[in-house]
Amino acid sequence: MAGQPINRVTVVGTGVIGSSWAACFLARGLDVIASDPAPGAEERVRAAVASHWPALERIGLAAGASVERLAFAASPEDAVAAADFVQESGPERADIKQQLFAQLDSAAPRSTVLASSSSGLAPTAIQARCTHPERVLVGHPFNPPHLVPLIEVVGGERTDPVAIDQAMAFYSALGKHPIRLEHEIPGHVANRLQAALWREAFHLLERGVASVADIDAAIAYGPGLRWGLLGPFLNLHLSGGDGGLRHVLEHLGPPIERWWDDLGDPRLTSGLCGTAIEGVEQELDGLDLTDLVARRDELLIDLLRARGAAKELP
Repeated sequence: MAGQPINRVTVVGTGVIGSSWAACFLARGLDVIASDPAPGAEERVRAAVASHWPALERIGLAAGASVERLAFAASPEDAVAAADFVQESGPERADIKQQLFAQLDSAAPRSTVLASSSSGLAPTAIQARCTHPERVLVGHPFNPPHLVPLIEVVGGERTDPVAIDQAMAFYSALGKHPIRLEHEIPGHVANRLQAALWREAFHLLERGVASVADIDAAIAYGPGLRWGLLGPFLNLHLSGGDGGLRHVLEHLGPPIERWWDDLGDPRLTSGLCGTAIEGVEQELDGLDLTDLVARRDELLIDLLRARGAAKELP
């Protein structure tokens, strides 16, 4: 596959993730064509982009960035016909994605990378019905994609490594922080790490160890503050003082293994789900969710700015 300049991006699927992607691409000065078969999709994606725009203005827009560069196409085939890059964010179902990617593959230029935002499906499954599977891969963002830098890039069994290189370069040019997975695994990397934490959070709730609010506080006011700056291995290394990770593993390795052995294996029964939902409702009592999300995003931008200026951090 030959590389090409990317000036026009197609967003297929304009729900929460797709609309956020559209705003991100527009803010980088790109032309965006969106497509979604749902009634009222065009109005919703334009409204979502408008709602994201103030935060993107605060971050800083690229030259020529404008919401007016968003177009809408009735069919995915029309949307990708002249696309330089495609970002799909449709339903998280293998059968739907296989059919959709077969359509995209038949209509998009041969040199165009077809990326899926799938949070857990294997690209090998997604590319199964494509005539040109070599350009199909997963580029999984984190919500909201117009703010959070991480993108997980992974190819399938028939993906050309050049396509992965092109996707990595494109996401980097957007100001993102892409990571390259060497092979497929359900849930990729970050969602598996999140799932491990969610699993124990539900286990602690099920056992009655702490309330929903206190379990949330244990992360938000504790290790979560460090996790916004450094990952699990570097944080563990720093906890070892001069001896670093080697000291931690030598002295705390056995206790950590005992904690692993004691971690729970909860099932999401109706009772446990109800307890979690009730706890979240109590935690949010008296708060305006729209205001909460807006304030979260403001602080997230502040954190990203500060982190970007801290050149000492990897």
